[in-house]
Amino acid sequence: MRAGLIQMTSSDVVSDNIEQACALCNEAVTHDAQILLTPEVTNCLSGSRAQQMDQLTMQDDDPTLAAMQDLAAKFGVWILIGSLALKTDDEDERFANRSFLINSTGGIAAWYDKIHMFDVEVSKTETYRESRGYKPGARAVVVNTPFGNIGMTICYDLRFPHLYRDLALAGADILTVPSAFSQATGPGHWETLLRARAIETGSFVLAPAQTGTHPTQTDRVRKTFGHSLAIDPWGTVLADGGTAKGVTVVDLDLTKVQETRKKLPSLSSAQAYCLAT
Repeated sequence: MRAGLIQMTSSDVVSDNIEQACALCNEAVTHDAQILLTPEVTNCLSGSRAQQMDQLTMQDDDPTLAAMQDLAAKFGVWILIGSLALKTDDEDERFANRSFLINSTGGIAAWYDKIHMFDVEVSKTETYRESRGYKPGARAVVVNTPFGNIGMTICYDLRFPHLYRDLALAGADILTVPSAFSQATGPGHWETLLRARAIETGSFVLAPAQTGTHPTQTDRVRKTFGHSLAIDPWGTVLADGGTAKGVTVVDLDLTKVQETRKKLPSLSSAQAYCLAT
C-alpha cells in the first residue's frame, strides 16, 4: 500500500483551497500513491462565523467533496478527505466537521463526524471553543478497503485513547488522524501522541496535517504545526512531512499489523478491574 499524505495551508476561501488540494493530489498520483489523505478542514480554515456562513455549503452542494470525488474516479485512487466544514440542517445551525473516505470510483465509502470538540485554553491569547460552531459526532467508524480496515478520527480525538482501542478491536489496521494541530502544543504532543496510539493498538497511523500561517479575510491569525506523519505498528516514524506544503509518500506493509499484535497482544490481554477509592 502506497499512501500520499497531503500537507496544506488552507485559507478561509474555499475555491483557493480546492485549487491547492487538487494540485497536491495530482502530485501524489504521479508518485503512484494508491490512497491520498488530506488534512482537517481541507476546504476552509476559519475562526470567523460570518466567513464560514459565506463560504460553506451543505454536503450535497459542497464543491470540495465533488472535486475530490472526480479526482478519485479519474485516477482510480482512494482519497481520505481529512475533513470538510459543512453546513447542516440542525436547529442550532452548528456546522459538521466531517471526514470522508472516497473509493476509487468516486463514491463515498464512509464518513465520520469528529466526536471530541477542541474546547481548550492553550494560553491566555490562544483559546478555542469548537463546540460553539460545530456539533460533535456520536459514532465511531471502521471501513473495509482493499488496503485494510481504516478507523477514521480527526485531530483532537487523538487525546482520547479509548477511541483508538475500540477502533482496533473493531478490526482497524490503519488509523487516520487528519489534523490542524496548534503550534503551541505540536512540539510537545503531536508525535508523542500519534506514536502512542500506534503502539497501544498495533496499528499504522496516518496523520496528514495543516501547516504554517493561514491566510484569512479577518484579523484573527491561525498557525498550525505541520509535520504530517506516518507511523508503523511498532511506533516507528516512517515519514515526516516537515513544515512546508507538499506531498509525503510512504509505503506500508500491512502484514506488520498482525505480526506486531502477535508479539504484543495488548488488545486481547486487557483485564477487567474495579477502582478502589
